[in-house]
Amino acid sequence: MKITIDNIDGAGAIDYTSSLDVTIAPRVERVLNRPSKLKVSLLKHSSGFIAPANGARVCLTRADSSFVFTGYLVQAPELEYLGIGQQGPVFRYNLAAESDEVLLDQKALPNRAPYVAQSAGWMVRQLAQDLLPGEFDTSAVEDLDVIAWYSANPQKKFSEHAAAIALAARGSYQAMNGKLQLRAVGANSYSIDEGDPDFSPTGLTLTQPDVVVDDVTIIGLEEPQAYVRDYFVGDGLSLRFYLSQQPFQQSHLPLIDEEFAGTALDPTTWIVKDPTGAFSVAGQSLQVNGGAGQDGKTTASFIQPIELGGGLELQHGDVSFTGASRGVIGGLYAGGVATSKCLAGFQITPSGSASNIQALVNGAPAGSVLQTTAGHRYLFTTYVYAREVYRSGEAYHSAGHPQGNGLGGSAVPADVRLVLEVQDINPAIPSSLVAPAVVLYDDVIANAAGFCTYVLVNAINMQCNVAFTYATHISMAEVRMALPDENYATQLVESLSEGGQCAIVGSTTLDFYPQYVPPLNALIVASYRGRGRAVAQVIDSDKIASLAEGSDDGVRSVVRATTIPAARTQVDCENAALAILDDASSTAWSGRYETWSDFLPGSAEDIFPADMLTVNVPSRNAAFSAVVRKVSMELRDPANDRGMYDIEFANDLAAPLGHHEEEATSMVSLQDSPARISKEQVGAYYLASLTGAQITKVTSTTVQVDAGMAPANDQGVEVRMHDYGWGASNDRNLLGRFTTRTFTLPRLARTQNYFLRLYDNSSPAKYSRFSAALHVDFPL
Repeated sequence: MKITIDNIDGAGAIDYTSSLDVTIAPRVERVLNRPSKLKVSLLKHSSGFIAPANGARVCLTRADSSFVFTGYLVQAPELEYLGIGQQGPVFRYNLAAESDEVLLDQKALPNRAPYVAQSAGWMVRQLAQDLLPGEFDTSAVEDLDVIAWYSANPQKKFSEHAAAIALAARGSYQAMNGKLQLRAVGANSYSIDEGDPDFSPTGLTLTQPDVVVDDVTIIGLEEPQAYVRDYFVGDGLSLRFYLSQQPFQQSHLPLIDEEFAGTALDPTTWIVKDPTGAFSVAGQSLQVNGGAGQDGKTTASFIQPIELGGGLELQHGDVSFTGASRGVIGGLYAGGVATSKCLAGFQITPSGSASNIQALVNGAPAGSVLQTTAGHRYLFTTYVYAREVYRSGEAYHSAGHPQGNGLGGSAVPADVRLVLEVQDINPAIPSSLVAPAVVLYDDVIANAAGFCTYVLVNAINMQCNVAFTYATHISMAEVRMALPDENYATQLVESLSEGGQCAIVGSTTLDFYPQYVPPLNALIVASYRGRGRAVAQVIDSDKIASLAEGSDDGVRSVVRATTIPAARTQVDCENAALAILDDASSTAWSGRYETWSDFLPGSAEDIFPADMLTVNVPSRNAAFSAVVRKVSMELRDPANDRGMYDIEFANDLAAPLGHHEEEATSMVSLQDSPARISKEQVGAYYLASLTGAQITKVTSTTVQVDAGMAPANDQGVEVRMHDYGWGASNDRNLLGRFTTRTFTLPRLARTQNYFLRLYDNSSPAKYSRFSAALHVDFPL
């Protein structure tokens, strides 16, 4: 065993092996998804001894040069007084070091938007690149599963984020010799078998924790629930309209906030392809001069996908054209960066010495054309409205559903409304700064892609300057207004300074600004999602039946809050519950095994956390697989590379590996109480929600409703006055059951609510997960 220490003083690594205090064995501690630690003691044997400095690099290697530990001292050596020697006081130098990721832990992460729809490996690599570009070799960081959403809070250290990301993918991270590694749990497997001649029965301790679970309730975050449409009519005076529910609110933290303040595009925000040097940054603007002459060859793309969910505002920038141009500004691309795959963007084409601006939708030009004028500036903005906030579920893991085979993670389909507008600013006319923008496109794209690559500039041959780029979530409430017999137009729910016509104030009121008072008889529709707590209860019916005896009903319940991965929806909660029940189908086991390095399980050269152990000890009725959680190594014979290993292990029921749970502290309101479903019913218990339901006509006594879809032969639409009491046995607040797509309902008051759910003829009947809530506030 050899120990070298580099004090980062220019002298390089120094061999301290001869200074090891042989009375205290060096100790290496490895814990799953945490930094490794080294404790070692040195003695000053010569006048040339140099006391290690805080922050010094430490390497512990075997005779074959394989690494046991690499890292850095995290504190100055602790001097332990031993007495007086011939040359004066004698001290023992006690050193404490942590593995290489301590360098990353010392840096603060940039404040950036949450990661969406990225692999666990991509996230770990990006975190390392953000903190210390090029410092670590990340070639051993495997992609593993895609994580739907992860927020890298700058208040946490790299190692904490790496641990959380690894956990979400049922993986394990490690840092050694300047290399980061991310791999699936169980990538290496060894056995502890009492038939092995090297087996140490005295070194093995096994326990069976009393963990029996067959009824799991998972409490998640606040989620979007009812699909709400509120209908109002203007009287020419009123500015305030009262919503029927509190809309679900997304985080309004910016996704992109780019001022182009440096001398090049920020690599933590943009991925640049520029073979001809067309891009430059100067004067707080992105300057584009030329391009490769081909579509998709010269691009500045946002570093990660944009999720087309909820409400989204993309301000592509204040653009000044310096010549005739060809390309796309603010493109959202699904499936590759090419015009034919552009879901939405602004197509720029040359027109003499000027350029034409036109909406580009589904790869084709759409709508009217706006021609540029020399000296003018153009503000390009895209608004996205989707009734589904999250376009992908999270995947949850168990021992039976490891990395690559998680539970959940399905795509969520949705129609998306796109509004593309351009504001033409003439610097010579100050009022043009506040003039309404020209809407080039306002329509719905059916079954739109859930995630798109955002390309600020796709330059075939562009001549322009872009002053800023800003993207953020906005209110997902889609407000549209029309005069009778005219087409509806989208009203932006935003601050007045950002060009908004209205705002949602106090969570329950829709307020129009005085400049935009709704005219007499104007029809107003506000579409949004209600909100409630995500919660699910799933049971293992067979296990309950097997445990039932006498007065014991066999139910063994737990209530948990799952934080990693985040349970953002009821579907996520169901899948998290399935993962717990999947692990609960086996018996909980944990244990530890102490043995010399010569006799490691399976003749392994070394053991690391996340290695799999197959335990086969018939004399103790033990036959199970478990994962190593902690390895402690005392190097009691360093001269011969021999040490005593203490290996702690457990299976997933004893200690979950694919998710992090906490004791639930949130109270669940009665209206959020979930149905108690069996694990076989997950994914099949609910029918589709009537997301497209709307009111098509209102009279003083009736409303006409379009459910948005035609019920199947064995289905119908149930309508109630309140969002409870669903089922054939309850007619108390029932307004009717219908087997057609369109039907007429009675209107009994100025303000009235209608709640709709799809149902079928099974017994018991299945219903939609969430209601379509239609609210009318019209004069009688």
